[in-house]
Amino acid sequence: MSFGKSTWADWVIDDEEEIFAILKKAYDSGLRTWDTANVYSAGESEILIGKFLKKYNIPRSTVVILTKVFGFTNADPELPDSGPDDINRINRHGLSRKHIFDSVAASVKRLGTYIDVLQIHRCDKSTPYAETMEALHDVIKSGDVRYIGASSMFAYQFAQYQFAAERNGWTKFISMQNHYSAIYREEEREMIPYCKETGVGLIPWGPVAAGVLTRPHKDLAATARGKKEADSPQRRFGVSQADKTTIDRVEELAKKHNTSMATVATAWAIAKGTVPIVGFSKPSRIDDAIAALHLKLTDEEISYIDEPYEPKIIIGHQ
Repeated sequence: MSFGKSTWADWVIDDEEEIFAILKKAYDSGLRTWDTANVYSAGESEILIGKFLKKYNIPRSTVVILTKVFGFTNADPELPDSGPDDINRINRHGLSRKHIFDSVAASVKRLGTYIDVLQIHRCDKSTPYAETMEALHDVIKSGDVRYIGASSMFAYQFAQYQFAAERNGWTKFISMQNHYSAIYREEEREMIPYCKETGVGLIPWGPVAAGVLTRPHKDLAATARGKKEADSPQRRFGVSQADKTTIDRVEELAKKHNTSMATVATAWAIAKGTVPIVGFSKPSRIDDAIAALHLKLTDEEISYIDEPYEPKIIIGHQ
């Protein structure tokens, strides 16, 4: 998500040389599971991963590529996107059998290779659960996809998908990419316990809350994305007193352990039994992620981070 076209989002890196430097360091450092989506930079993120694999002759078996299906990808200049009512969106978004097959074919073409884990980006309330799960089962049988996962939905919706697959002997989801961080913990109510009890891997997005947990709260607006998060009427990460206290405590523990706040925030997510998705804006950020694997927070430190939390509205799905 962090690389592709800056016209898609002003915080996205679009310099190919810079992007490849990040991917190369990640690969050489052993971070070889890469998450993207058909909609990120209108497909450009997938294209760049494919280019990187070819340029550096990366053995395909050494990387795990995750992408997603659901959203409308408008890479055709002849089909302008004018919003959700655009006639050109018909059959080109959601989780119908047609769109799943079309989207997978397009992603495979952009990547230049098969998909290791295809994730449904959201729940499609307009398509029967069984139709979606049968189609996902069939794209695995076709050879284009190895596993399936899901992202950002209510636990009851995720369970319905799993039940539909189990009833019919179809492939079930192996992973849930949900929204989770020290300042957004609503997933602890149902989704996380459900996944842990049923053996579904947790690979949450947003472990550093779009950078909010990587710097003191007084510096929240130091980056364009940080300011956007603070100003968002829905998110407003880092604005409440509870969030500020949590950020202060992450900063305090970072100083105690002589490491970065990003490392502490990521280590917290790992300690909670997840394998978080981490975005990088520069090669040096990779060191923070690797350091989190070696930082073992004590139970007292985890509780210290947890204590100020106050419930939030649902963010990431509806």
